[in-house]
Amino acid sequence: MEQKNAVNPAARPAAPAAPKAAPAKSSGGASLFSVIVIVLAFVVSYVLYKFVLGEPSHFLGNNPENNPKPGDYLGIVYKGGVIVPILLTMLLCVITFSIERALTISKAKGSKSIEAFVRSVRQKLNTNDINGAIAICDQQKGSVANVVRAGLKKYQEMGRETTMNTDQRVLAIQKEIEESTALELPMLEKNLVIISTIASVATLTGLLGTVFGMIKAFSALAQAGNPDATALATGISEALINTALGIGTSALAIVAYNFFTSKIDELTYSIDEAGFSIIQTFAAQHGSKGQES
Repeated sequence: MEQKNAVNPAARPAAPAAPKAAPAKSSGGASLFSVIVIVLAFVVSYVLYKFVLGEPSHFLGNNPENNPKPGDYLGIVYKGGVIVPILLTMLLCVITFSIERALTISKAKGSKSIEAFVRSVRQKLNTNDINGAIAICDQQKGSVANVVRAGLKKYQEMGRETTMNTDQRVLAIQKEIEESTALELPMLEKNLVIISTIASVATLTGLLGTVFGMIKAFSALAQAGNPDATALATGISEALINTALGIGTSALAIVAYNFFTSKIDELTYSIDEAGFSIIQTFAAQHGSKGQES
């Protein structure tokens, strides 16, 4: 008996060692993906700004140095200045990362609805059909199923364990579920920090562009000598383009961040619900055996 106990502690620390390499690799891949998206978004934004918004046909006399044609909003946006490509970059990043998060979270849910999956697992647990519950996890796939499957595997292992009492085995199952959840959650929350940062920075960037535009407009007015209300109004309207772009981008980022956060909370709640069912079932079915041993 002592020899068996000596082997088990040595084997257990080695088990978590393999998964620990996964987050580092995933984090590196996520960072590279984010950098590529941001760089490509800036390149696309600059091309749009220079060759689409700044196309000569949008301006009087086909000259981008002149005022935009009346009602030509592409030309008006171009006159917003050098801050416009930065704001367009933020807008494209929000759209791209939102699509990426939507696909990732949808994949994390699995093939069926989360509610139906958790219900099926609980039914299998009530009949003590652990293999059937694992088979459901294999069919479901996704992050939630991965966590539940890890808990069920530990459930089977602890069911064969005879050297630990019930509380210790329950604690081992709970720890396995928590570790699996800690490995899956970073994948769900990846790139959300970029969206939340853009939500805060976009408005400030738009205001900065507006301030630059106002400085430019009043400076031109001072150099002209004679007050020109039309030129001043045109300069102010062009400067306010930055504020409009910044507020719009920020609003989109806030909505996207809150939406995906709520979806991740739903997945986390489902994981907790399934984990609680696993632990309660094990405690109920193995409690008397653990007390006897």
